[in-house]
Amino acid sequence: MIALYTASTPNGWKASCCLEELALPYDVHEIDLRANQQKTPEFLAINPNGRIPAIVHDGFAVFESGAILVYLAELTGRLMPTDIRGRSEVMQWLMFQMGGVGPMMGQANVFFRAMEKKIPEAISRYQNESRRLFEVLNGRLTDREYLTRDFSIADIANWCWVRIHFWSGVPLDGLGHLQRWIATMEARPACQRGIVVPKPLILPVDPAGAEKVSETSRAILQR
Repeated sequence: MIALYTASTPNGWKASCCLEELALPYDVHEIDLRANQQKTPEFLAINPNGRIPAIVHDGFAVFESGAILVYLAELTGRLMPTDIRGRSEVMQWLMFQMGGVGPMMGQANVFFRAMEKKIPEAISRYQNESRRLFEVLNGRLTDREYLTRDFSIADIANWCWVRIHFWSGVPLDGLGHLQRWIATMEARPACQRGIVVPKPLILPVDPAGAEKVSETSRAILQR
């Protein structure tokens, strides 16, 4: 049995969506970020970086969401090709998310939503870079259903972030191929199950609701 330590965030969804797609049995251990449970000695013994998600499989701990996806894919022989070029292609688009989409959208979320003091230059920097990355994805999807030859962990990783583009304040106008891919991903039953683990996350668009969520984010960022 796999133990999943997670919270309702894009990185957390990456692990739960993958587990659902692979139909692997797992136990969910919700980490309350507001209560700083990710910094307890017990959790730091699993992930010394004090971040979610993390898994423990037969006593072996894996942290970092991308590493978890690779581990699960290699464990099952699914969601990633075994030939060197096919594997490389999936890894390239996984690294694209890990090094680009996630960090840029994450910073857009911080400066656009969470920070009490708004810094226009920072907001535009990260929103513009997120939009540029979305355009790269849109171009990639021009003539294919998924990011690589078949559905893979690269699709899971990128979708879990891009699906909340509105929270980063980044529109998808004119990105028809990306919008089609998002809809395709959202229609997958396993992905639908994965994004409500450990519980559904509601990101309101109305100013009052958004500010309430932002207050919680500010508290977490200060730890």
